[in-house]
Amino acid sequence: MSPLKVVLATWFGSGYAPVASGTFGTAATVPLVLLLWWIGSLPLHLGAIVFIAMLGTWAAEGAEERWGRKDPGQVVIDETAGYLVATAGLPHSLPALAGSFLLFRLMDVVKPWPARRLEALPGGIGIMADDLVAGLYAWLAWQAFARFLPWEALAR
Repeated sequence: MSPLKVVLATWFGSGYAPVASGTFGTAATVPLVLLLWWIGSLPLHLGAIVFIAMLGTWAAEGAEERWGRKDPGQVVIDETAGYLVATAGLPHSLPALAGSFLLFRLMDVVKPWPARRLEALPGGIGIMADDLVAGLYAWLAWQAFARFLPWEALAR
């Protein structure tokens, strides 16, 4: 596995956190989310999701062989892609940033159907797919909260 693939797969080293590497990988994505929100272009945010998903699939290839297990914890670019999904089109606010973070981490840990089944896909696709679905579930949960709960901060 090339050094570039390692840097990207570990999302610039955040995957080497001694505990909760997925949480650290998600946290390391916050600056990218803030940049995309600052730019304020939903098409650019969606393009970033596609780009990171493709880049992550490429970077994660060989990770299982390198670290000797399925979906190694050091690989967190999948959390980057998933969190980008979870934050697409959300209000540019601290409640949205924090709420989507918590919802994404919950969905990534619980892995509701079909996310857990997608992990069985081979190589980089299997590593990335479950987190993209977890991001979608987090996004959907946010939409439900924003529409059905009387939290004005969520709706903006």
